[in-house]
Amino acid sequence: MTITQPDLSVFETLESEVRSYCRGWPTVFDRARGSRMYDEDGHEYLDFFAGAGSLNYGHNNPVLKRALLDYLERDGVTHGLDMSTTAKRTFLQTFQDLVLRPRDLPYKVMFPGPTGTNAVESALKLARKVKGREAIVSFTNAFHGMSLGSLAVTGNAFKRAGAGIPLVHGTPMPFDHYLDGKVPDFLWFERLLEDQGSGLNKPAAVIVETVQGEGGINVARAEWLRALAELCERQDMLLIVDDIQMGCGRTGAFFSFEEAGIVPDIVTVSKSISGYGLPMSLCLFKPGLDLWEPGEHNGTFRGNNPAFVTATAALETYWTDGSAMEKQTRARGEQVEQALIAITEENLADVKEYRGRGLVWGLEFHDKDRAERVARRAFELGLLIETSGPESEVVKLLPALTITPDELDEGLRVVARAVRETV
Repeated sequence: MTITQPDLSVFETLESEVRSYCRGWPTVFDRARGSRMYDEDGHEYLDFFAGAGSLNYGHNNPVLKRALLDYLERDGVTHGLDMSTTAKRTFLQTFQDLVLRPRDLPYKVMFPGPTGTNAVESALKLARKVKGREAIVSFTNAFHGMSLGSLAVTGNAFKRAGAGIPLVHGTPMPFDHYLDGKVPDFLWFERLLEDQGSGLNKPAAVIVETVQGEGGINVARAEWLRALAELCERQDMLLIVDDIQMGCGRTGAFFSFEEAGIVPDIVTVSKSISGYGLPMSLCLFKPGLDLWEPGEHNGTFRGNNPAFVTATAALETYWTDGSAMEKQTRARGEQVEQALIAITEENLADVKEYRGRGLVWGLEFHDKDRAERVARRAFELGLLIETSGPESEVVKLLPALTITPDELDEGLRVVARAVRETV
C-alpha cells in the first residue's frame, strides 16, 4: 500500500502530547463500516482493534445505526442524567430478559459515569461501603482504568506513575500462571489472610479480569477462577469481575466468567455494552449489596439515552439466541488459533507463546521489541493491530465479533507476513 504523507499538523501542534494510538497509526481516518476503516485519502484498513473492544459488532453496524437514527429523528431524549426515560426502561427490560434471566443472574443494575474506569470506581466504593474496609486485592499485570482508584489496582508501572501521588489501599497478588505453576494457587494469598502477623489488612474485595487484555492476554483457567471465588467466600471478601473488555461476548459467552460457573458479587461492564461505540457502562451487583444512598455516586452523563437505544438493538439482534453468537465467536476463535499455530511453527525461534479465548488473542515474542515492529508493519500493509503487555511485548488481536471468515483470514495472512518481514 502506498500511503501519502497525511496532514497531521493540527494534531501535532494543538493536541496534547498524551495522544497515543494516533502515533502508531499516522493517518487521518475519515469513515468506517463493519471491519473496515478508511482514511481521508481513501486507503482501506482492516480493523483488528475494534475500538479497543468497544466495537464488538463492527463500525456503524447498520441495524444499530438505524435504531439510533430513528430515535434521534423523533426527538428522543438525548441527555437525561438518571431520570426515567423510555429508552432506559426498554434497555433495562431487554437486558433482564436476554442477559440476566437466561443466566439466572440476580443483579441490580447501576449506571455510573459512562466510562469503564467509572464503573470500576463505583464497584470499589460499593465494596468498601458494604464491608467497611479499605483494602482491595488485585492481580499482577491487571489493568482496571486510569482514574486514581482504578490505577491503585492496576499493575502497569508506567500507567501507575502517571498518577503523580501514592496509590494506596491496593495489594497485588499473583495472577494465574504468574509463578509458572511452581506454587499452589493462592497459597501466598490465603496464608497472608490467616496470619495475624502478615501485615495485610483484611480486604473488602478482590478484583480480577478473567483474561487480562492490556496486561498481555493472560488467560485465567476456569479452575483458578473457581478457586478464587471459593476463597473470597471463605474469607468474607467480595469478588469483583472486571468484564469491561472481555464481556459482551468477546470470549464467547456474554460474560467471560460464565465458563467458570461462578457468580461474582459485582461485575463491571462497559466498552461494547452500547454496541455502537457510544460511552456507556454498568456496575452490576447482587441485590443485598445495594446500600447506596440516592446520589451517593452520580455523574452528569450516566444517562446516555442514545447508548441505551443502540445497546437494546445490539441485545435484540445478537443475543436473543445467545448460543448462536457464542458458537460463531468460538468458531472464529478456532480460525485465529489455527493461524497462530502456523505462525508459531514457521517462527519457532522467535515466537514465545500464543494464547487467547474466543476472539481475543495474543502473540508474544522472545524479542520484546518485536511486537511493536510487527504492528507497525501490519499498519503499512493495511491492518490495524495494537500491542499489549507491561513492555508492549504482545501482538494483540481483537477483531469485531461480526467479522467474516474471509476478512479474518485476510487479516491473519497480514499478521503472518508482518511477522516474516520483521525478522
